Amino acid sequence: MPSPAGSRVHPVIGIIGGSGLYDIPGLAERRWHKVATPWGDPSDEILEGRLGAVRCLFLPRHGRGHALSPSDLNYRANIDALKRLGATEVVSLSAVGSLREAMPPGHFVIVDQFVDRSFARAKSFFGRGCVAHVSMAHPVCARLGDTLETAAKAIGLPVTRGGTYLVMEGPQFSTRAESELYRSWGCSVIGMTNMPEAKLAREAELCYATVAMVTDYDCWHPDHDHVTVEMVIRVLGENADNARRLVAEAVPALGHARAACPCGCDRALDHALITAEKVRDAGLMQKLDAVARRVLS
Repeated sequence: MPSPAGSRVHPVIGIIGGSGLYDIPGLAERRWHKVATPWGDPSDEILEGRLGAVRCLFLPRHGRGHALSPSDLNYRANIDALKRLGATEVVSLSAVGSLREAMPPGHFVIVDQFVDRSFARAKSFFGRGCVAHVSMAHPVCARLGDTLETAAKAIGLPVTRGGTYLVMEGPQFSTRAESELYRSWGCSVIGMTNMPEAKLAREAELCYATVAMVTDYDCWHPDHDHVTVEMVIRVLGENADNARRLVAEAVPALGHARAACPCGCDRALDHALITAEKVRDAGLMQKLDAVARRVLS
C-alpha cells in the first residue's frame, strides 16, 4: 500500500506475463497463492518469490497453459489480487503485432500511450454507488519506463522508448482496412490485453508500465502472408526468454526504497471520488477494500 506522505515505500513488483510467459524462473522462496477477490477469480494463482532482496508477484495473464482469451480475462480481479498481496508497481509484458516497419519481430517497445478500442470488458472498479474519475492523460508511469529502458539497453535488447499501443477487442486479428486505419492514427503496436488493465491499475493507485514484445507485423505489411505460425511461435519463445532477462535486470533497480512516485500514480484517487460519502453504496465500499483503502479508510 502507498505510504503516508514523507515516509518511504518499499516496492513490491507485480509482473503480468502475456502470451508465452507463464512463469518466472530464478525466483527464490517461490510460492503460488490462490487469491480470492470481490470481483471473482483472477486468471491464475499468483507466484510470489524474491529476486535478490526484492519481493515479486507474478501473474500469468492468460493462465498457465493459456486457457483464457483476451475478452475472457477478469481484469478487475487480476489487478485487485496484485494490490491485495501488496504490489506497488506493475510491469506488464505483452505480445503484440507491429504497425511500424522500424519495429520488427523481436523488438521491444516501452509504450507511453494507448488507444482503447475494446468494448466487451468491465473497465472500472467504480460505478453505481461510488463514482470516480481518474486521469489517464499519461497512462504509463514514466519512472518505471525509465528503469525498463535502461535495463533493456543494458542487456542489449532492441528497444524503442515511446509509442502508442492500440488495444483491439479480439479474439480475431485485424482486417487489412483496420490495420491501415490504426497506422494512419499514428499507433505503433497492436494487441488485445492492456486495456482496461492500465485503467484499472491507475484506479488501484499502482505504478504501471507496459513492455510490448513484437511477434510479427500486423496484416498491413506486404510480407505478412509469408509469416508462418511456426515463425510466430519461435519469436514468441525468444521474446519470453528476453522478457525474463529484462525482469532479472530491472527488478533490482525498481526494488530500492523510494519516496512517493513523482508521477503521482500512487495518489491517483486523491481527487477522483465524486460521490458524497452519505450516499455511497456500502456493498461497493466493501469490494473496494484493497483497491481504494487509502482514501476510504
